[in-house]
Amino acid sequence: MKDTFKKIYQLKLSIKGISPKIWRRIQVPENYTFLDLHKAIQTAMNWEDYHLHEFEMQNPKTGTFDKIGKTDDECETFCEPLVPENKVKLSKYFSSENKVALYTYDFEDNWKIKVRLEEILPKKQGAKYPVCTAGKRAAAPEDIGGIWGYEEMLDILKDPEHEEYEHTMAWLGKGFDPERFNPKDVAF
Repeated sequence: MKDTFKKIYQLKLSIKGISPKIWRRIQVPENYTFLDLHKAIQTAMNWEDYHLHEFEMQNPKTGTFDKIGKTDDECETFCEPLVPENKVKLSKYFSSENKVALYTYDFEDNWKIKVRLEEILPKKQGAKYPVCTAGKRAAAPEDIGGIWGYEEMLDILKDPEHEEYEHTMAWLGKGFDPERFNPKDVAF
């Protein structure tokens, strides 16, 4: 991406429906497209981009809610019309008056992430973007079964005697801690 931007959008990403919250704070260039933001969310949540996704956000010109996502021939036939995510920049939608988008990932697991513009900041000389500056808790593992599957996983992890404990630990990998998150571990 060209380094022609002067402003940074600080966004807070919060997975809806999970308590305590799983969230990330990221900073991205103002000239990012929604496709770039999708990739940044995938990285921040440690997901692998295996599934479909879309954004929903109020169009600042019309006041209606636009669905923004990947467009292709198949979707043109069977889906609602989408604004092409690879062509529309965040700066066309996000502003101090229009701060919130909804990102849906994996329509079967149905992860919903509230994307909230917190601040528009000047670009720091020498800084590399995007960057994750804060967050809480490990992201929900991909293909865990949505909120219900995530909560079941947490119950299993609390009980080493549970019949699924060893299998779950093997699937998650050694060292998985649902409470652990370090923004320095996020490598864009």
